[in-house]
Amino acid sequence: MKKIVLILTISLILFSCKQEVKDPNQKLNVVTTTTMITDLVENIGGDLITVNGLMGSGVDPHLYKASEGDVTKLVNADVIFYNGLHLEGKLVEVFEKMGRQDMKTIAIGEVLDKNILIGSDYFASNYDPHIWFSINNWKQVATFTIKKLKELDPKNAEAFETNGKAYLEKLDKLETQLKTTIETLPIEKRILVTAHDAFSYFGKEYEFNVVGLQGLSTATEAGVQDVQKLASFIIENEVKAIFVETSVPKRTIEALQAAVKSKDHEVTIGGTLYSDALGNPGTIEGTYIGMFEYNVNTIINALK
Repeated sequence: MKKIVLILTISLILFSCKQEVKDPNQKLNVVTTTTMITDLVENIGGDLITVNGLMGSGVDPHLYKASEGDVTKLVNADVIFYNGLHLEGKLVEVFEKMGRQDMKTIAIGEVLDKNILIGSDYFASNYDPHIWFSINNWKQVATFTIKKLKELDPKNAEAFETNGKAYLEKLDKLETQLKTTIETLPIEKRILVTAHDAFSYFGKEYEFNVVGLQGLSTATEAGVQDVQKLASFIIENEVKAIFVETSVPKRTIEALQAAVKSKDHEVTIGGTLYSDALGNPGTIEGTYIGMFEYNVNTIINALK
């Protein structure tokens, strides 16, 4: 990581010395970090901007380290959209250095009122960074992104506004649809056990008791006592299914399942959820809306 930061620092110095006036007809070059942000910006910007996402499907942003190829993308970007709230833990130092070089970096999490964020004494920002699992949060982030793209590229402001309005309508429809699906599961069965604590905003919005084997960050590994404690919780609450995540090794949940079995009980693995990254590009789960629909259907079908 130190090597990458050094390369980036040198690159930024060179970049600041040779900056040229941008061609007004050239597309805005946007770099995004997580797949959720990439999908959001693409929906609003359409083919009027160029979007380069750093992280792909199945990538854990908590542990992500910038590559030398990422340095080139970052240095050449007109603007960088990232989550903030220390989600991109290994990139924090990089973005801080970029900010000191007056390069445009935008942390979308900063638009949210701290009163609606879920606090945490165990995470660097003191807030849960998994803000996309509240559709209300994501609508605010979308509105903020529309505003920022209009400011950055005024000639396409009307198109951004139109695209953004259409996307917000899709999010409204998604919210209504998910509430209808979730209401088919009784409150007492709404216990969601996952590999790490990424679904608290989802739990708050839809009345789920969410329990993660690991903490908010996957950098914090679960110990034997954590596994045994959660196994006892599953047995006491008669939890029918637990869930793997695409961006977290499956072995953590398999260990939990084995611990439950060792106590003469059974719990199934109800499926794989998308938590810190979307699915593969070109698939339904490769979009924010498709990911959310898939997750909810998987959870409800397994816990019924």
